[in-house]
Parts: sequence; structure tokens; C-alpha cells
Amino acid sequence: MAEEIKAKEAPKRKVILTGDRPTGRLHVGHYVGSLKRRVELQNSGEYDDIYIMIADAQALTDNADNPEKVRQNIIEVALDYMSCGLDPAKSNLFIQSQVPELTELTFYYMNLVTVSRLQRNPTVKSEIQQRGFETSIPVGFFTYPISQAADITAFDATTVPVGEDQMPMLEQTKEIVHKFNSVYGKALVEPEILLPSNQACLRLPGIDGKAKMSKSLGNCIYLSEESDEIKKKVMSMFTDPTHIKVSVPGKLEGNTVFTYLDAFSKPEHFEAFLPEYANLDELKAHYQRGGLGDVKVKRFLNEVLQAELAPIRERRKELMKDIPYVYEVLKKGSEKAESVAAATLARVKNAMRINYFEDEELIRTQAEQMK
Repeated sequence: MAEEIKAKEAPKRKVILTGDRPTGRLHVGHYVGSLKRRVELQNSGEYDDIYIMIADAQALTDNADNPEKVRQNIIEVALDYMSCGLDPAKSNLFIQSQVPELTELTFYYMNLVTVSRLQRNPTVKSEIQQRGFETSIPVGFFTYPISQAADITAFDATTVPVGEDQMPMLEQTKEIVHKFNSVYGKALVEPEILLPSNQACLRLPGIDGKAKMSKSLGNCIYLSEESDEIKKKVMSMFTDPTHIKVSVPGKLEGNTVFTYLDAFSKPEHFEAFLPEYANLDELKAHYQRGGLGDVKVKRFLNEVLQAELAPIRERRKELMKDIPYVYEVLKKGSEKAESVAAATLARVKNAMRINYFEDEELIRTQAEQMK
């Protein structure tokens, strides 16, 4: 009896699941929006398991005619992950397509979601418009919120650290979990979203000032870029178009340079690169009252980014010397992920009563009836 009580009172496992589509190298928007936080969570010791997925199957939903693009970028994303500090000894890095149980879970969950509900998903609507699909939407792309629900629930994830734009996707997952558990019994774990704590990191704009940083728009700063290319991009950044003279008061709202400083700058950066200001608030105040030029602010941002990205770039170059090792990390990670997902799938099939060969009572009862 004492052992039974102890088992019931045991704390629930804390599990993270998150990932990225391998359609190109990762950029600073990915870094401040999710990668940096993942490393912090990984090193916090608060989580029992961490699964980081390279979502190649999801990437193929809108790249089916260009599979080589996805294939070649698996290694790019893996290199970015590990160079940012994701440690295979602490985080399980795996490739989505190598875990077939995710596909089967997706198929079962499809019966719990209506077409009209998918059409109302703001993230799906926005991305369909961005890609110009209009009426010719690939079914796989249209249903990828269901695929995400399978990815999350397969590992009993309790926490999903993502950007603000993914909130509708998590709501869809919660709906699927609720529906499944109410129909078949409590078999799935409900996840919670974990947003970046720094508001500037929620959705870092492109260097051109556009709301979204995107590889397709060409307005990114990549984690792996060389220092001279980073400087070139920073010096071309969108600021305040009305700030035509140094003496003119400048605006912070919509000023990309200051948004990036909100996301990246630390007190020690001022001491090292701009000691005449104690902190970012002082720099902002000077800019707003006039007398501070954009070039000086951009030069400071460049120093900040160089300090942050140089160690990442150097670690990446070291990892590039042993690509077979990186693939071995992904192979072992995928094997572990499949093992865990298989256990969840078995639980799901048991709840749905489609575990025919394991149900000895069913076989015995029907054998008796058929005599």
C-alpha cells in the first residue's frame, strides 16, 4: 500500500519537444527566438528529457518537388544546433522522417479535426498566403498542425518552447489532446507553450524592417556568416527614415537597430564597446532627444553581434571537420526517439481498441463465441 501511494505522488516528468524545418541555415531570429532558450533549458537541469527535432517531413509538405533542398539542409541545421550549444549528451537530436510512428499518430489524429477548424488556424492561413498556394494547397501542408500534434504528444512533451507565431499551433494540439482523451480515455499529455522571456525576441524583424525575418525574403543574418558579411548587413539595416540628420530626434518604434539591441545587448557590451553610456536606456534617450547618429548605433550593434556570434561560428567550423560524427549523433537520437514514440503509439492504439494482437481477452472471448 505504501508503495502504491508513493507511485501516485511521484512528480510528473517534465519533457521538452521543439524543432525546426531544414530549409536552410538558421539565422539570428531562430537564435533569440528559440535556440538560445533551448540551451538554457537544457543546462537548467529542470527537465527529464529534451527532444530537438529536425522536421524534414514537415519541410517536404511545401518542398515536395525539391527534396534535395531538404536533404542537404539536414546537416546545416544540425551544425547550427550543436554550435549554439545543444549537447547530444543532454538533448536528443533527431530527424522527423526517421520516426515512422509520428506518421501513424498523425493519421489517427486526423479523425479528430475538421477541415473548417484547420482553415481557421491563423498560422496556417498566414503561411498559405505567404507561399501563394491559394486554392492549390498541398494536403500535407494544410494538415501540418495535426502532424505537429503527433510530434509533441509522441514524446509526452509537457513544454514546447517556440515563438509567438506558433501559439495557434499549440492551441490546436491541446484541442486534439482534449478530444482524444475525452473519446478514448486519458492517454495523451497536454503540453504548455513556453515563449521567449525577452519581448524583443518574440519575433525579430528582418534587417530591412519587415515584420518577419525570412530566408526566402533574403533579410536574415545567419548564425554561420563571416564577420565582414555581418557588418555589411548591420550597416545596411533599416532605422528611422525621418532621422536624416544627427541633430534630429530619432524614433525607436519600428527602428530595427534598436529592436536588435533589445534582443542582444548586455550591460557588459557597453563597458567593452561603448563606455560613454551606462546601458541601453541611456543610448535610447540620447537617440530620442537628438545628437546621436545611426552609424554610431549600428557600429555598436555590429560589435554586439560579433561578440555573440563569433564563438558559434568557430564551434561550427570545428564540427564541420567531422560530419560523420554529426550524422552519428542524429542516428542515435532518431533511434531513441523512435523507441519512445513506439511506446506512445502502443498506448494510443490500446486506448483506441485497435491493439488486436495484444488483446488476449478479445481473442479468447471471440474464440469461445465461435465454438
